Amino acid sequence: MQGTNTEETAEAGREQHARDGRSPNAGGGFAGPGAFSEADAEKQRGVRRMKLTATGLLLFVAVVYVLAKWAQNTGAGAWAGYVAAAAEAGMVGALADWFAVTALFRHPLGIPIPHTAIIPKKKDQLGVSLGEFVGENFLSRTVVRQRLRAVGIGSRLGTWLAEPEHADRVTAELATALRGALTVLRDSDVQAVVGEAITRRADAQEIAPGIGKMLEKVVTDGGHKRVVDLVCVRAHDWLVVHADSVMDAVEGGAPGWTPRFVDKKVGERVYKELLRFVTEMRDMPGHPARGALDRFLTDFASDLQSDTDTRARVEHLKREVLARGEVQDLIASAWSAVRQMIVAAAEDERSELRLRVRAALLSLGQRMATDARLQEKVDGWVEGAAVYVVTTYRDEITSLITDTVAGWDAEHTSKKIEAHIGRDLQFIRINGTVVGSLAGLLIYTVSRALGG
Repeated sequence: MQGTNTEETAEAGREQHARDGRSPNAGGGFAGPGAFSEADAEKQRGVRRMKLTATGLLLFVAVVYVLAKWAQNTGAGAWAGYVAAAAEAGMVGALADWFAVTALFRHPLGIPIPHTAIIPKKKDQLGVSLGEFVGENFLSRTVVRQRLRAVGIGSRLGTWLAEPEHADRVTAELATALRGALTVLRDSDVQAVVGEAITRRADAQEIAPGIGKMLEKVVTDGGHKRVVDLVCVRAHDWLVVHADSVMDAVEGGAPGWTPRFVDKKVGERVYKELLRFVTEMRDMPGHPARGALDRFLTDFASDLQSDTDTRARVEHLKREVLARGEVQDLIASAWSAVRQMIVAAAEDERSELRLRVRAALLSLGQRMATDARLQEKVDGWVEGAAVYVVTTYRDEITSLITDTVAGWDAEHTSKKIEAHIGRDLQFIRINGTVVGSLAGLLIYTVSRALGG
């Protein structure tokens, strides 16, 4: 009786700590699975009220027992014996259940009786058992597949994604994520990676055969003729405009002992022949020089593909070009231009990028909502990914549970659990009092009937 009052007093002190949102541990600090919230404090107040009810019922049957024994001793009649027996058994049942319930969370009356304060003492073992239970019953391959298959993720995701507002939301989220990723990445790091990747790939792959095949096809299709036409036209126009410069260049290269008028005549003659040659080449598709150029390009295309010396020279030239600082700067600067273009497209709701992504999401959602084969594929991908995660990292997941429980303060954990289930446990005390009284009454009645 005195023990139950002591327990109630101690509980009142613990409730005050709960209202403060903290729990004392053995070292004077405060730790545990989380500070008491207002909801936890309210539940603990409910536990206290139920404890008072159960204790009040114990006091009631105790008073009834005293009065019944007094009545029995004063000759009040046979009924007093029945009442006393029922009350006596009720007290026994109430005290036994009080001990059982209290032993879960603390030592009854503060006495370190063996196999009491079970939750504080067995907290770590409970954590290990909980981790093993979760691992065996929730993180198994079969359970994960069955649960995900029952959900039908492919169908639900398709139906959800087929709604325009949902596609808009996903597009906006993807754009935000893309902008964030591009903002976090440092330009210098990305530029170095891009430059190194392009250089390494270009250096590892021989380009001469590919260039040769492309040139061969261009010559076969006559695609180079427009370039030749353009060069001839521009050369003719340049010669017309810079006639004096051409003749001066020829005269300047003449020997010093030749007369000036001879140099001038030679310059004029060279200029006229050069202009005639370019004009004929421009106006005559069958000009011999064009044919010679075709043969040269054809032979060069063949050499690029099969001639070892030509291919080696091209590779040497490629390495020299790639090694130049200007080329590396150009490759590195390409990332800045690409990043700015992507960021601008991601920020613009009407950009082609976002419109295409939105259209692709809507199309994907409509297909997933109606195409059973696609739904099955999506379900299979999700199931495979989930199974891989739970089978590969199951030990890490369960260790998170066990390590977390092991790190909790024992007293705080016990009090947290009691706040959530203690109210129902107090009904055990009440039921023990009632059942004990009925059992005592039945036993007394049977013994009296048998002449005891």
